[in-house]
Order: sequence, then structure tokens, then C-alpha cells
Amino acid sequence: MIFCAGRGTRMKVLTENRPKPMIEVAGRPLVDHALEQLGDISIRVANLHYLPDILEKHLSSAGLETVFEDTLLETGGGLKNALPHLDGDAVYTMNTDAVWKGPVAAEILSKAWDPEKMDALLLVVPKTRAHAHLGAGDFELAADGQIRRGQSYIYTGMQILKTAPVVAIEETFFSLNRVWENLFEQGRIFGVEYSGHWCDVGHPDGIAIAESMLKDC
Repeated sequence: MIFCAGRGTRMKVLTENRPKPMIEVAGRPLVDHALEQLGDISIRVANLHYLPDILEKHLSSAGLETVFEDTLLETGGGLKNALPHLDGDAVYTMNTDAVWKGPVAAEILSKAWDPEKMDALLLVVPKTRAHAHLGAGDFELAADGQIRRGQSYIYTGMQILKTAPVVAIEETFFSLNRVWENLFEQGRIFGVEYSGHWCDVGHPDGIAIAESMLKDC
């Protein structure tokens, strides 16, 4: 599940005539940088809302199915709405406002995924290899892979998540943070470190920083 429905207001004039996933970094749309990190995952669904025709045309050429949201449902609600288009009891979810340099993100998650003890596995990166991120940090990562709220690691925007905890929430509009909080209480949420470099392109300054990272790191 690729999240493409946001309005991208932090990108200011850059999203006046195009959705945020179509903003170019190093000559390629952000969404293409994201797709590259999915490796050989075959079923790919994207949610659309703002200027959907532009994204639908671009994504259909890459073989993606799209789900239009009349009203923004947030990340959790968007995933729940798209579940009929996805297979299995666990899914990959991915944001599209980042650029990566290093190994394929989905392959790292796949190797670390243990459904016997995990309901969620988040891909995180240490602050030393996170570029252009404006926040203080998201998580701490323990030796056994469990995570808790903290500031040493940044969430990359990609995870494997079982669908049952999403379906269990009755509301239509909700954030995936709501799902995570339930999993923290159950000790079922884990993290794995991304070994490459990652850049936040959720704001205009991130474009130049990401291009520099791709060239120099």
C-alpha cells in the first residue's frame, strides 16, 4: 500500500499543479523513488485524493491499482479502505515523501519479519543517516528489536503490518499511530534498522538535500 493521497501543503507552491508524489528529485518523481524500494513485491495499490488524474496516469503505467478517496481518511483509514484490493493477512505500507540510498528497503523488512511475535515491523534509520528530517526523532530500538517512543531513530515511512489490528478499529478516519499504540501495549511492535541513507522530502529544502545525498553519500 503506497500512500499518495495527501495534499502536500508543506511543499507550498510545488504542489499547486501536481500532487506531492510527482515532485521530482534528481529527475525522477518521488513516487518512483519509493517504488524502487519495493523490490519484487507484485501487488501494489496506491490511494489518491489530490489531483488524482496525474497520479493515476503515472501509476497505471507502472502496473499499480489506485483507490480514490473522496475525503482524506488519514493513513490508518486509507489503508483500511484499500484492504479489499490487497492479499494476505499482512501488508507493506509506504510513504512517498522520501528518497533512499542503499539496499532495497522491502528486502530488509522481509528478512527481519517474524509473524509469530510481530504484528508490526517498522523500518527505522538512525539520526546520523537521516537527512533533512525536521523532527526530534521517533523511536528507540532495543537489542531484541522491540521499539518504544524516543528520539534516536527516525521512522522511514515503510513497514510490514498485519491487517487484523487495522480492521479492529471501527472508525473510518484514523492514523496508523492509533494502531501502533495498541501494539505497544501488547508488545507486538518491532523495528529493524535501514543500513543506508534516507532523506525526508516532505518540505521544499529536502529536494536539494536529497540530491546531494544521492551524489555524495
